[in-house]
Formats: sequence, structure tokens, C-alpha cells
Amino acid sequence: MESNNELIQISETKKVLQVKRAMIDGSTFQDISAKKIRITDANLSDLEIEGAQIGGAFIHNIGMPPEGHPMYDPIARQRPVRFENCDLRESTVTNCNLENLVIDDCNVNGLKINGILLADLLKSYKK
Repeated sequence: MESNNELIQISETKKVLQVKRAMIDGSTFQDISAKKIRITDANLSDLEIEGAQIGGAFIHNIGMPPEGHPMYDPIARQRPVRFENCDLRESTVTNCNLENLVIDDCNVNGLKINGILLADLLKSYKK
């Protein structure tokens, strides 16, 4: 942590934080309840979430700024995102760019792509 950064410690209390136009790089949140948190217009590069329950989470409009956005850069590319040991049962992925997505060693029972069971697609492919 840089010497000019102020360290704020919040422990064993209930608080509502409103943080705007702030740099909280390197911050740590451990053993917390963070229900109903909303993060907008944020750079979350290298974010790590571990051991968290995210049922009901709504993650949308993620990636590089689209054309027309003031921060749009036509040559910028987002670094890959990695999911490991996640329970995504009954989740939905809609209107997402999954180009070159790799699914390894996962239970895909019941997984559908555009309404077609993956198992059926694989059977058809093998024929």
C-alpha cells in the first residue's frame, strides 16, 4: 500500500457506504455481508471473489465500453475472465460473447445452447 493512501478500518459494525469517484485499489473485504451492493461504472480488473454466495446476483453490461461511450477504444480487448469451482446450476447466460470459451471438466447435464441440449448436440456431432 502506498504511503499516501489513508487506511480506513471498519470492524464488527453495520455501516452503509456510499463511495463515489474513489480509488479503493487493493482493498480487502473479509467475512462480510454485502447484500444488495450495486457497483456501476467501475474498473474491477483483477477482482477476486472467493467463498461467496451470489444467488440472485445480476451481472450485466460487463466488458469494454461500447461504441459511443466516452471511454470506447476500438482496439482495446478485455482480458479473459476465469470461473473455477462455481455452482452455476439453473443460471442463464444471454446475449454474451462466448467466442473461444473453454469448458473443461464440468457437469453439463441439462445444459442448453439456444434451446438445444448440449448432450444432443454432441451426439449429433459424433455421428
